[in-house]
Amino acid sequence: MPDSGYFALFLVGLLGGTHCVGMCGGIVGALSMGGQARWSMHLAYNGGRILSYAAAGAIAGALGAASMGLEGQVPARLILYFVANLMLVAMGLYLLGVTKALAFTERAGQSLWRRLQPLTRRFLPVRSVAQAFPLGVLWGWLPCGLVYSALATALSTGSAGRGALTMLAFGLGTLPNLLLAGIVLARLNGFVRRPIVRTLSGLLVLGFGLYGFLGLMRLSGGL
Repeated sequence: MPDSGYFALFLVGLLGGTHCVGMCGGIVGALSMGGQARWSMHLAYNGGRILSYAAAGAIAGALGAASMGLEGQVPARLILYFVANLMLVAMGLYLLGVTKALAFTERAGQSLWRRLQPLTRRFLPVRSVAQAFPLGVLWGWLPCGLVYSALATALSTGSAGRGALTMLAFGLGTLPNLLLAGIVLARLNGFVRRPIVRTLSGLLVLGFGLYGFLGLMRLSGGL
């Protein structure tokens, strides 16, 4: 994956922040009840959440590497590269307002989440960093179309390390919206929801994906 892919995923995480707040807003609101401990608990929760993203990215990247070894380097590389850029196109369309472009991916993790969700109750209500961090680790596996699309990109990296970095970039993009939710979110949320901002960002991410397809054509032409 080119370095621009990391920036694209950071941008998707940032501009998809309203979706993230919708998915995690209840937990973020609970963390805001912590008085002076509020900031530390927010940081602990989001640190745990992003750690889970990075772990999932490492797993996806390792699976991508294994598939390359089993099926032959070049064909598998082309398939994974195609999937990665297809997901960038889907995320670009999401930012442009085609909200159903990622809906199909959220069904993939429902089975795992049904097993993990009961564990979150052990850490609620959140009163300390020691509760906020593991809650974030668990909540990082919540089924989410944006997360799963980013994971498809991590899969294409063919490396556990690059897969983790891919998801780290995405997770850091989601951080401002969730960290600042309930504090200055209204201003940030108002900015990222401006039509011109979402349109330009969507076109940029879409452009990364389409440019990747051109690279795919060059790779396949060299076979």
